[in-house]
Amino acid sequence: MSIPKNLTRVIVSCTLMMMLNACSFLQKEQANPSGLFQGADLLPILPVEKWLIGDETELPLSAGDRVRVLVEDGSVFSGVFEVNVDGGLHIPYLDEIDVVGLNIPQVQQKLLDQLLAQKMYQPGFSGVSVKILQWAKIQIFVQGAVFKPGRVLLNDKLVAQQTYQQTQESGDNPVNRYLTAGLKGAGGIRPDADLSNVSIIRNERIITLDLSGIFNGFPVKDIPLIAGDRLLIPSLGRMQIALMRPSQITPPGFQVFMSNLSQPVSGNAPAAISKSARSIPYGTRLLEATMSANCIGGSWINSSRKVLHSSKNQLSKQAFVKVYDLDDVVANADQLENNPYLMPDDGLACFDSDATNVREVAKFLGDILDPVAIAKLLFLL
Repeated sequence: MSIPKNLTRVIVSCTLMMMLNACSFLQKEQANPSGLFQGADLLPILPVEKWLIGDETELPLSAGDRVRVLVEDGSVFSGVFEVNVDGGLHIPYLDEIDVVGLNIPQVQQKLLDQLLAQKMYQPGFSGVSVKILQWAKIQIFVQGAVFKPGRVLLNDKLVAQQTYQQTQESGDNPVNRYLTAGLKGAGGIRPDADLSNVSIIRNERIITLDLSGIFNGFPVKDIPLIAGDRLLIPSLGRMQIALMRPSQITPPGFQVFMSNLSQPVSGNAPAAISKSARSIPYGTRLLEATMSANCIGGSWINSSRKVLHSSKNQLSKQAFVKVYDLDDVVANADQLENNPYLMPDDGLACFDSDATNVREVAKFLGDILDPVAIAKLLFLL
């Protein structure tokens, strides 16, 4: 029995739709393999312009921010006040004023309304001024493709600066409370980060930004942060060589553990164990690191050495160890298979050349077969 053409078309169309939906689902799963950002796509998305500020008065306040309040003919209401941990301003003779999440003009209007509501002044009074004095340190939360995800403290200034600003009328530039500072505070982005889809979640609203301009010289919209903001940096699932260099959002350098011993030592001091961990610039490759560990160079007898490289896959978090022939590393320095990039807390251990090993074996045998040594041993027995 033949199948009608119309029915065949319907079956084919349904099959294609099911395949497209399955592919779309797989793409979403691959873009978010860890499941960190589940639910983020359900939040309302705001345009970037709503999060940009024209000046400091538009940045929402957080707990710990300091403002200078001036009320005309009201010295008891004037002074320097800090936003309390509960999010309010506590001004003498006035009920608590909730200000967290409000910008300076909104705080000024709310203070004026409070003065009038408590009948401290007559209707029509407008002699109220609120100016930002100092932005406080804040805590944000960073997830995704960064080296140190978790809670990050931003704008951690010295106490001496707080004392100095008491004499100022107003003004503070919170350069350490911006998005780029938050990424830097989380250890910097990993080379698998998707910089075209960096998200900020604030008060159950989300915004997505493209920060790739930091690496190619194009303008970047840096967003000021407030306490409680969440930064989500998705992973592309692959390494990007272009991101393996120092920048505003990558680590300036990191620690690598190195060992270059020709003979075992009996203690930490002779091995200079305190210097075994060295700081190298971000983007350093195996060849440069072995030079830093003094594994390359010297006489011919020290050539053809090997180096052990221990690291951890930044995507799977699995540790691995590989031994490289330094001659191959030098001859193929432009190939990642032979000259990989190093990551924070990697380990390097250099092994002696074959000529050095033969020399040590000969020295060992000479010590054993030395007649004087044998005589001393027999005498002791």
